[in-house]
Amino acid sequence: MNKPASAADLAALRARLMAERQPGCKTVKVCTGSACRSADALEVAQALSREVARAELPVAVEHTGCQGLCQLGPLVTVQPEGTFYGHVVPFDASKIVDLTVKRGQFVSHLACPHPETGRPVRSADDLPFYSSQTRLVLRYCGMIDPMRIEDYIEAGGYEALARVLQEMSPEDVIAGVKRSRLRGRGGAGFPTGQKWEGARKAKGRRKFVICNADEGDPGAFMDRALLEGDPHAVLEGMIICAYAVGNCREGFVYVREEYPLAVQTVGTAIEQARAMGLLGENILGSGLDFDIEIRRGAGAFICGESTALMFSIEGKRGMPRVTPPRSVESGLWGCPTCLNNVETFANIPLIINRGADWYVTHGTSGSKGTKVFALSGKVRYTGLIEVSMGISTRQVVFDIGGGIEGGKRFKAAQIGGPGGGCVPEEHLDLPIDFESLDAIGSAMGSGALVVVDETICMVDFARYFLQFTQQESCGQCPPCRIGTYQMLRILERIVEGKGNEGDLERLEDLGRLISETSLCGLGKVAPRPVLSTLRFFRSEYMSHIFEKRCPTGSCSALKRLVIGPDCSQCGLCAEVCPQHAVIEKQDGFTIDQVICDNCAACVTACPMECILEDTGEGEPNERNSADHPDH
Repeated sequence: MNKPASAADLAALRARLMAERQPGCKTVKVCTGSACRSADALEVAQALSREVARAELPVAVEHTGCQGLCQLGPLVTVQPEGTFYGHVVPFDASKIVDLTVKRGQFVSHLACPHPETGRPVRSADDLPFYSSQTRLVLRYCGMIDPMRIEDYIEAGGYEALARVLQEMSPEDVIAGVKRSRLRGRGGAGFPTGQKWEGARKAKGRRKFVICNADEGDPGAFMDRALLEGDPHAVLEGMIICAYAVGNCREGFVYVREEYPLAVQTVGTAIEQARAMGLLGENILGSGLDFDIEIRRGAGAFICGESTALMFSIEGKRGMPRVTPPRSVESGLWGCPTCLNNVETFANIPLIINRGADWYVTHGTSGSKGTKVFALSGKVRYTGLIEVSMGISTRQVVFDIGGGIEGGKRFKAAQIGGPGGGCVPEEHLDLPIDFESLDAIGSAMGSGALVVVDETICMVDFARYFLQFTQQESCGQCPPCRIGTYQMLRILERIVEGKGNEGDLERLEDLGRLISETSLCGLGKVAPRPVLSTLRFFRSEYMSHIFEKRCPTGSCSALKRLVIGPDCSQCGLCAEVCPQHAVIEKQDGFTIDQVICDNCAACVTACPMECILEDTGEGEPNERNSADHPDH
C-alpha cells in the first residue's frame, strides 16, 4: 500500500478502504485486551477462526482492544447485528459460528443478564453498563483492530492531523484547544491549551512532546486500555501537539514495563505510522518532521510525576525537582517540553474534527468533555467506562456498575486512587468533576474509581493507600519521607487496637503539613485518603481508639471469636488451634482471648458453624469459613 504524500492522498486511501469492505459483511470481534487475555481470549479467537474456516464462511474474526465490561470477559461481539456474548470459552466457538453467525440465532446462555430483570440481553446497547456511558475517547476501543493502522484510517483516523496540516496554523490549533477548555486528565487538571501555548512561546531551538503513560495507581487501567485498544488516537494527538508548539522533531511515550501488551501495541502503531509516512520527515507533504520513541519505565510510581519522568528518560534516577522553571520552559534535557497523559492526547483528534464548540457541550461549566474511569471494587459490573463530566457517583455505581455486589450497602467510592479521596453515601448525588470533588477533599486523579461496601473498614482502607504512597516515596524531601512514615505508624497502631487519645489530631496536623510542604505532587496528595476518611468516617477511627473495636469486624487485631451455644462439643476447634487458645471446661469449650490470635482455624474446622465473631455490638455475628479472607 502506497503511503499518502498529502491530505488528499490520505482521504483517497480512506475511501478505498471503505469501498473494499463489503456491505453487511459479518465480523466476529473478540476482545483481546489484557483483562480478557487473562481469561483465555486468544484461545477463544483461535477457536472461532477454526470454526469459521471449517464452515467456509466469508467472515472475519477480528481482535479488538478492551470492550469495557471486563467483569464478563472474554467478550465476543458479532457484527453487524451487534450480538453480544460474555464469559465465552473456546468450547462455545462452534455454537457461536453455527447458530449466531451462520443462522442468525441468539444463544441466550452466553448472553449477559440484565441487572434488573435478569433476562439475557442480545445487544450491549441494552445493558445499562453501556447505555449510561458517553463513549467519545473510547469510541474505537473494542471496535477496531489496534494492530492495523488501516482500521483506524478507515474509521476516520488521522483526518484531524490532515486538517491541521492543511488548513490550520499552530496558533489556530492552540486557540481551538483553549476554546475547548480541555483539562489534563492525568490528575492535576491543568488547562491543556494553556500548557501548549506556554510551550510554543518558550524560546528553544529544540522542543519535545511526551506522553505520560506511567500509570501506577492501584485499581487504574485506563491508560493501559487506551494504548492497547486505540494507540493511533494517542499518536495523532502527539503529532498535532508537536505541530502546535513548533520546533519539535522528537516525542516520547513513557510507559511502564509492566504493560507488555501496551508496549507491543504502541510499538506496532509507531512502526505502521512511520511506514505510512505519518511519522518521520515531511508528514503528509507539510514539511513537518516529527518522530516518536517508546521509553519504558521500571515501575516506580514517582516517575508518573513529570519532572521525575523526564529524569528517567534522560537515563537518570527518577527524582522530582523543584519548580519553577516549569517543564514548558525547561524540561527534557533543559529544553521546552510539553507533557500530557494518554487520555489528554486521545481527546485532541476529537476536538479538531468535531470542533471546540461541540466539545464544550459535554460536561459542566468548569469541567468539559468526558472522563475515562477504571471501575472496580464491590460493584456488580467492573471495567472500563467513559462518562460525561458532571455525572453523579450514584449513576456510576448503581446504573453503570449495576449496584453493590451481594446486595450489601454502599459505603464510599474512592476516586483518584492514592492521591484522591472518598465520596461517602451522603454525597452520592455529587457531580463528578474537578470542582465538586475538590470541594469535599477528593480529586479526579487519573481515574481509578474503587467502590467499597459496608464490610470495609475505612481506617484500614486509608492505611492501605498511605502504605502504598509511603513505599513509593522517592525519599528526597523530609515532609513526604518522614511525614508519611509517621502517619502510617499511627494508622497501624490504630488498626491494631493500640491507638491513643490525640492520634486523630496528630494525623490531621501531619497531613496538612505534608500537603503544604512536600516537594512534588505525590507528597502533596499522599495524605488525602487519610484526611478524607477522617472527615467522613471519624466515628470508625474513634471506635478503634476508644472502644478497641472495629465496627466492620475486619481488623483482625480487634476481633474476638467466641463459641456459640449450639456447640456440639466435638473438640475439632481445640485440635486445630495452633495457639491452644480453645480450652475445655466443665460447661463446654471456650476461647482464651489473651492467647487467641484470630487465625480463624477453628472457624474452618467447626462442622456446626458455631464459632461466632463478637463485634461488641449486640449478639455475636455468625462467621462462616467461606467468609474468611484466606478462603
